[in-house]
Amino acid sequence: MTPTASQPASHPASPPASEPAWTGADLASDPHAHAHKAEKVRRMFGAIAHRYDLNNRLHSFGRDQAWRRAAVRMSALRPGEAVLDCACGTGDLTRAFADAGAGRTVGLDFTPEMLDIARTKRLVPRGAPAGARPGASPGGRPIEYIEGDAMNLPFAAESFDVVSIAFGIRNVADPACALREFHRVLRPGGRLVVLEFARPRSRLVAWGNDLYTKRIMPITATLISADRSGAYRYLPRSIDTFLTPGAMAEALHAAGFAGVRQKPMTLGVCVCTVAHRS
Repeated sequence: MTPTASQPASHPASPPASEPAWTGADLASDPHAHAHKAEKVRRMFGAIAHRYDLNNRLHSFGRDQAWRRAAVRMSALRPGEAVLDCACGTGDLTRAFADAGAGRTVGLDFTPEMLDIARTKRLVPRGAPAGARPGASPGGRPIEYIEGDAMNLPFAAESFDVVSIAFGIRNVADPACALREFHRVLRPGGRLVVLEFARPRSRLVAWGNDLYTKRIMPITATLISADRSGAYRYLPRSIDTFLTPGAMAEALHAAGFAGVRQKPMTLGVCVCTVAHRS
């Protein structure tokens, strides 16, 4: 049974916190092919959760929130629609959907430490009616945070109008499996929104981005978070070895989606992909 917020997960014992989740040897090869990728990713996010938002804002120069707002716009959300935000982390995109008028709004993540932070943030989205319960969406329904796995969603088929995943599909052990699950829980006419980093097509921009993400950010972000997990060395390596936007479009078609469209943002360092369930 997939764990939920009221049923704490039982996870394998992790190595001591002093040992990195990602070693240099791990990152010398393809991290996506690692047999223990899921547990490494869980440990990594657990280690950096307390400074995750700060690092996001600083190292994206505040663009991460603009990317999330663009993802909500591209979802073509209609008032009252049900939204599932997978790999929700600390809940920024989840709340953005609630603020935009979603009905049932669910954030799902498999890292308890991230969900703990999500539940302590702004509880009543902007636009909620006076007297709304804590965590209520503008429509009055509470925002739900659930611990669970994107590859085994604890929801019935055709439960949501929109499924989103921001900077998370790259961290899933089996992205193709997750895409099939997203397709399963979407209603006919539903939309999947995938926000993910990419390698810029411009050689000059790619050079500058590599300098920043591979040389500068691993030092500054690691210092800010006092991280020993290797998270900020894993980040650029995981981007380099992940699906290109074109390969992502092919994977979406293979999972049963149609009407795929993609929008590069901020000189191509990030791409928002929208796909439809027919």
